Amino acid sequence: MTMLRPGSTIVVAGGAGFIGSHLCDRLLQDGYRVIAIDDLSTGNSSNIAHLSAEDGFTFVEGDIVSDGTSALLDRAVDREDVSAVMNFASPASPPAYLERPLETLAVGSTGTWNLINYALTVGARFFMASTSEVYGDPLEHPQVETYWGNVNPIGERSVYDEAKRFSEALVSSHQRSVGLDARIVRIFNTYGPRMQPDDGRVVTNMVHQSLVGKPLTIYGDGSQTRSFCYVSDEVDGIVRLLQSDVTSPVNIGNPNEFTIRELATVIAEVLEVELSVEYLPLPSDDPKVRQPDISRARELLGWEPQVQLADGIRRMVESLR
Repeated sequence: MTMLRPGSTIVVAGGAGFIGSHLCDRLLQDGYRVIAIDDLSTGNSSNIAHLSAEDGFTFVEGDIVSDGTSALLDRAVDREDVSAVMNFASPASPPAYLERPLETLAVGSTGTWNLINYALTVGARFFMASTSEVYGDPLEHPQVETYWGNVNPIGERSVYDEAKRFSEALVSSHQRSVGLDARIVRIFNTYGPRMQPDDGRVVTNMVHQSLVGKPLTIYGDGSQTRSFCYVSDEVDGIVRLLQSDVTSPVNIGNPNEFTIRELATVIAEVLEVELSVEYLPLPSDDPKVRQPDISRARELLGWEPQVQLADGIRRMVESLR
């Protein structure tokens, strides 16, 4: 594996977000210095408040879509110290990106381009956080990295799906044309501490509803499937990919597949509450199935998730309480 320089600086865009903040924790534990940049539009400063006194951690409040990205980072770190630039900056939950459609497209295009240019300028590795949403409502199941996807380019969800697909195209074009040293991860449904109660994603919705005694919301008939990865497993896969020589996209997610009805049952059992469900209409372009094929991650990274759903829900609930 091509390891990054020990003690060097890693820039994490979106570092105050859910996965981004856990990534900052892990990189600091691994001995790197971390510059987190976030405009706090969907990220939360409370996610990184515990790092404020950590030696080697710096937070920069800023927008990567603006032309001043390089200047913001130059004020925080010497360019020669930067070994990697990791792009986790984007609204990620449906309510967040549907509320900010143009901003989501901008951060996936202009924002990604700005960070790539910065990485090229400082001679750093670039890491793109993509998503399983690039597969859309898949016609292949489970999803392998070579599958091109089934995305509605003009649907409501396209602002997120197509932003990430464009980001991947942008990274790949820079790899081919100018030799950008880059990695691409496709993140599947991830859950754990620091997700906001009003996040809008299914696990947080159901956990929060259970804790306050409300019925669990199921959209459609609940037969649609998802695969849920605990955040510590997700971050471990991300770091392994960052440190690897794998330059093609890699799925990182838990391959254990659950229907949404099964998820509701697991959450009710973990919280020891009576299962009560409210059914609502299915949102447009909502994927019917989602399950990663992680053969590439197993073979090339030696990675496999360790935390199963019920245990992960328990850990998440403990942190909320």
